Amino acid sequence: MGKKINRDQTVIEKLTFEIAQLKRLKFATRSEQLNPQQASLLDDLIDTDIAAIEAKLHGLQAVPAATEKKQKPKRTALPAELPRTLIHHEPDNTHCPCGCAVKRIGEDVSEKLDYTPGVFTVEGHVRGKWVCDDCETLIQASVPAQVIDKVTLSAGLLAHVMIAKFADHLPLYRQELIFGRACLATPRSTLAQWVGVTGVQLQPLVDALRDVVLRQLVIHANETPVQMPAPGSKKTHRSYVWAYATSQFGKTAAVLYDFSPSRAGEHARNVLQDWKGTVGRGRRSSYHGFSQTGCLTAF
Repeated sequence: MGKKINRDQTVIEKLTFEIAQLKRLKFATRSEQLNPQQASLLDDLIDTDIAAIEAKLHGLQAVPAATEKKQKPKRTALPAELPRTLIHHEPDNTHCPCGCAVKRIGEDVSEKLDYTPGVFTVEGHVRGKWVCDDCETLIQASVPAQVIDKVTLSAGLLAHVMIAKFADHLPLYRQELIFGRACLATPRSTLAQWVGVTGVQLQPLVDALRDVVLRQLVIHANETPVQMPAPGSKKTHRSYVWAYATSQFGKTAAVLYDFSPSRAGEHARNVLQDWKGTVGRGRRSSYHGFSQTGCLTAF
């Protein structure tokens, strides 16, 4: 017994030291902290490690040491608009041991947040055929317009693929694996074709967004470098994603993105064209020919 206590005490001291080190990385003074970019990558790991180590310490301590009473966080109610599924739990036996009858007087309800991973469904379109008894003329509704013709997928699935790739940063090779787990073999090349064609079909929406942005008198603009693989080579070259955003004081919030292979000012002029207004620009000016408000590092 004494050996087990000594061993547990050693583990406790080791875990306590690890907690102190992790907290120092997370909460130390500015001079002792990690580089902010490194810290942003490790924050989740540090929080996870601290929680895991504290749980181990709690299990090792037979008699918890007296500590200050911690204020427990208040549990917020789950959003009322979420759909709910009720699972009823009733006693197996509703007969009282004394032999008397029992009756239900109420219930306790506890809610747990649940999540169902993406579920593939089939959307069936049924077009009825109508024929005239006299002249045998056939009448039938036309096929609804599709984003991509002659494919068995809905606009909703295409929207999901696009959002997963560009908003949730889920590469197509991972989406290929997700489709595969559902027994829907979809090669990455096919997904890439969907993305390309859908992007072309969305051009009218991009044009409308551009019109909204260019109706503003003040636009904030900046270009962000991205590494793009060179065709037929393992090397990459620097390209740019340009962002044109409305002012925070405008009535409409909108951001227009444009990709270009370089940082030349001609790319900004191709987007802005004959627009008249003031550009809030980044540190380097690529907006010659437009009125500029000075240097903005972010927006």
